Amino acid sequence: MTAPVRRPLGPEILIVLGLSLGQSGIYSLVNIIARLTSNTPLRHQSAGLNTSLSPRPYLDLTYQVLGTAFALVPVALALYLLSDSGKSALARIGFDIRRPGRDLLAGLGLGALIGIPGLGFYLLGRTIGITVNISPAGLPPYWWAVPVLILAAVKNAVLEEVIAVGYLMERLDEIGWSAPARTAASALLRGSYHLYQGIGPAIGNVVMGIVFAEYYRRRGRVMPLVIAHTAIDIVAFVGYTLLPASWLAWL
Repeated sequence: MTAPVRRPLGPEILIVLGLSLGQSGIYSLVNIIARLTSNTPLRHQSAGLNTSLSPRPYLDLTYQVLGTAFALVPVALALYLLSDSGKSALARIGFDIRRPGRDLLAGLGLGALIGIPGLGFYLLGRTIGITVNISPAGLPPYWWAVPVLILAAVKNAVLEEVIAVGYLMERLDEIGWSAPARTAASALLRGSYHLYQGIGPAIGNVVMGIVFAEYYRRRGRVMPLVIAHTAIDIVAFVGYTLLPASWLAWL
């Protein structure tokens, strides 16, 4: 019986990233070039997240759910490809619930470590003009708005941490990249697809990427990163909808 031939991993990595975060990074790069070459200063530009997709409430809800579901297809692809060794991909990257208590505590700690300074860095970026005005939640006040925002937070966390950290770090390790190179690649990828928010958020996300990639390299678990990212986004998305108008104007 002929032994199976292992396919080259370089093209696979490019395909997975091209279908997901790498594609977002390219679009964000074009977007920041457009912003910087605009006649409007960066500080006076804005970016909306989680915006309405239809004036009809239940059609809007349908689009939101479908968008979330299809955004996670590359995650399923990455996990499927990581299972090529015969080992469960979920176990391989620590995206499971074997350690719920420890993962929750680690995730919330990481979320606080990144999220609190991140807010200060956003305000600094707005002050010095390297960050656009970000509106994290642009949905009308429908009954389903908060659940959809929470779902969006989970989607972002799963997509980014599984692909930008778990998948990418594992595959780069397999093709012989050094630990610093793997960490840098993961962090720069994370920064690239946040460029549309301005230079400040891109730098902040590179720092976040270094912390998260190093945590994964040392611990081998993605779940705490997913928890941390989910917590950060829920606070940003849902908290934004609860802030008084005067606070929003100041921010």
